[in-house]
Amino acid sequence: MATTTFVPELLAKKLKRDEALATATAAAAVEIKKKSKANRCTIFKKAAGYAKEYKAEEVNLINLKREAKAQGGFYCPPEAKLVFVVRIKGLNKVHPKVKKILQLLRLRAVNMGVFLRVNKATLGMLKRVEPYITFGYPNLKSVRELVYKRGYAKIKNNRIPLTDNSIIEEHLGKCGLICMEDIIHEIVTVGPHFKNVTNFLWPFKLCSATGGMAKKRVHFVEGGQAGNREELINGVIRKMN
Repeated sequence: MATTTFVPELLAKKLKRDEALATATAAAAVEIKKKSKANRCTIFKKAAGYAKEYKAEEVNLINLKREAKAQGGFYCPPEAKLVFVVRIKGLNKVHPKVKKILQLLRLRAVNMGVFLRVNKATLGMLKRVEPYITFGYPNLKSVRELVYKRGYAKIKNNRIPLTDNSIIEEHLGKCGLICMEDIIHEIVTVGPHFKNVTNFLWPFKLCSATGGMAKKRVHFVEGGQAGNREELINGVIRKMN
């Protein structure tokens, strides 16, 4: 005679709930896989477009220099729109206003760096804290190396490593930025979402410069380290990255 197995009502409900959850999880995983595949295609296309844009700008610059030289003149490049600032000194016996400006620039510790948009307000603040910082105009290579090697996101006041493009898409997707190359392009071109990107990125924590930095208290034009060094900031980034 066959025996009938009775399943308790609570256990039956649990099994049904678990089965529904497993089905929903599997469907979500398939959907995420499809979306990830589509995003990869988009990212590759964007990266190729950016590379083409950078190459065109480089060729155009060379042509302008050659044209100016052929006419007996010289080419004067436009003023830089992007500046990278690195703090090189501590806060020993510092004026409260200088300390406040360094906090506003998010340079709370030695060897921390940030990207800033060049404008009148920024230049005024940099002038006030010049003895404590060194800054200049980074190129594409420096920006890319910093973002890829030392790029961290600031999410709910936590320092999160940028290990996946999904982190970028989740927090900057509303700005049309979904990958690392989008962030690099927005910083290099100082685009309309530059502020969103810089606020999203945690200030860069750099190493001490290889070989050290002599004469930190002296301005760069006098043989020291502090102040504006224009394009020569790229060498400092190489030593500290």
